[in-house]
Amino acid sequence: MMTKVDKNDSVAPVWYYTRKSTNDQFSSGVLKILLLAFLVGFSAWSYQTALPPPPRKLGMPITSPRIKLRDGRHVSYIEHGVPKDNAKSKIIYVHCFGCSKYHNPFAITTSQAVLEELGLYIVAIDRPGYGESDPDPKRTVKSLALDIEEFADHLNLGQKFYVAGFSMGGQVIWSCLKYIPHRLAGAILVSPAVNFWWHNLPSNLTNEAYSRLLPQNQWSLRVAHYAPWLTYWWNTRTWLPSFSTISSAVLSSTDKEIASKLFATMDPNMWEFDPIDLVNPFPKKDGYVHLWMGDEDLLVHVTLQSYIAQQLGWIKYHKITGEGHLFAFKDGMGDTILKELFYNKN
Repeated sequence: MMTKVDKNDSVAPVWYYTRKSTNDQFSSGVLKILLLAFLVGFSAWSYQTALPPPPRKLGMPITSPRIKLRDGRHVSYIEHGVPKDNAKSKIIYVHCFGCSKYHNPFAITTSQAVLEELGLYIVAIDRPGYGESDPDPKRTVKSLALDIEEFADHLNLGQKFYVAGFSMGGQVIWSCLKYIPHRLAGAILVSPAVNFWWHNLPSNLTNEAYSRLLPQNQWSLRVAHYAPWLTYWWNTRTWLPSFSTISSAVLSSTDKEIASKLFATMDPNMWEFDPIDLVNPFPKKDGYVHLWMGDEDLLVHVTLQSYIAQQLGWIKYHKITGEGHLFAFKDGMGDTILKELFYNKN
């Protein structure tokens, strides 16, 4: 039996399907290209947003003396104590995060009588990018120690000099002990910052100390460690939990931007060494390293500091009961710290 074919149900010609398939493939290809272009553009925008802006040259009148390093950068400084030419000992002080050469506990809390008795000349520097010192876009853990050595030579501080640092400045002193120990007569570390990813620190201690940080600081350090390229962007977003020092209410919007740029250089992965791997820079006992720490410090946990001091038997460790991170700025504390170093030396 033959089936009647309706003319309206006739089969479309082959060229119709071929053209439809071609159009579908063309549309799909265009969408892929547009999607790829969007992703590339978004990635480029995200990358540019995450990058800290280039450092700006100082526009303000320079009021402090500066020396010029071999790479053309300038380091600003301020002097305290007895005249350099009359000094028995010379100390270079390195300030903490968010501060400057003017935030020097040994200038603020040390009496003139003690400075004269011990014959101390103290010079505090602005770290790169702070105060009136030029930024160092290529800064590393090692470079600032070499800057300090070159700075000492420019000021004719002699073959041997002392270094002292507070908080993040104390972390710089570890670098000096690592890279320029032959130039040091002694060192003072006050509440030095600790890197939670130093490989010699036991995980149970770092986990405990990390858990005691403010949640926003935990987040900021995670970003700095696992996605360092995102650090600047993270700390400049008002809706994200940024580092507590940066998000402080006492900082203006421009201050926060500058602080974010500085924090963006604090990549924990950049540390080439662990302080516990250091060897005694004074095997002949012709110099000493003193580490001072408050046992109620909420920024740097005392258990990590105590562990580091225990592993380095040549460190003279001072744990101050009932004191926090800023104890060095209490009246008379500069006298105590300096006397401990120089009386023991003598």
